[in-house]
Amino acid sequence: MPAAIETRDLVKTYKPAYPRGAPGVKALDGLTFAVETGTIFGLLGPNGAGKSTTMKILTTLSRPDSGEARVAGIDVLANPDAVRRVIGYVAQKSGVDPESTGRENLTLQGQLHGMRGVLLATRVDELLDRFQLKEAGNRPARGYSGGMQRKLDIALGLIHRPKVLFLDEPTTGLDPEARGALWSLIEDLAESGLTILLTTHYLEEADRLAERIAIVDRGRVVVEGQPFELKSELKGDSVQVVFAEAQDGPRVRAALASVAAIQDLLIDDKILRARADHGASAVPPIRA
Repeated sequence: MPAAIETRDLVKTYKPAYPRGAPGVKALDGLTFAVETGTIFGLLGPNGAGKSTTMKILTTLSRPDSGEARVAGIDVLANPDAVRRVIGYVAQKSGVDPESTGRENLTLQGQLHGMRGVLLATRVDELLDRFQLKEAGNRPARGYSGGMQRKLDIALGLIHRPKVLFLDEPTTGLDPEARGALWSLIEDLAESGLTILLTTHYLEEADRLAERIAIVDRGRVVVEGQPFELKSELKGDSVQVVFAEAQDGPRVRAALASVAAIQDLLIDDKILRARADHGASAVPPIRA
């Protein structure tokens, strides 16, 4: 069976508007991966790694400088309109109209896809029921909880029965209970045969949902495999420190240079992640 998503040597550079002549920022630098039909594929990496740029290209919202991409067997660059008809896209920021009801949001989305009449009404009822929004379906979405709004976002992406669903950090900002409920819904979608490309910052989310994972850094895939394969390559304990304020990465690295007990040090804004042979003994010198 052919892959549902394929990218090959994607390159994308953003050129700053000011100052003129300044060097561009290379968001993608030869990105290559493939997603099997009917599976969940996780795309992970730090901020600025190229995940969102990849999503924009695959959903026809942006064009690469070079390289190839296909979704559901369709060339993204040669036939973007056909790609849009077979995909659903749930962006990081909610696309729900807060002044409209859940039912009205879904109805409008279906009409944009050319759906009408009984077919559309039946599909709206089906999605409201499936996402446990039936009782709230006739209420304005501004009164929905964060988890309910995110469910409605995903339902909007499914209204036209797409072959491939793109989820860009779907559970960011949700409490643990709402996140767990959304995970169960995503698992159910995958079991129905839908192909899902998921970007996330939560390792436990990718571990639970994704059948394969690609970790991206500086616009390239640095490692790819099944979650258990990647975990088996790691030794020792994971150590995480959350700072009250964003930190200067080089300064923190310099301060920890004398701590021999840690490796794989990663500093991302307010979070420090590292691995240690013995986490309990590594924490005191890291704190110091």
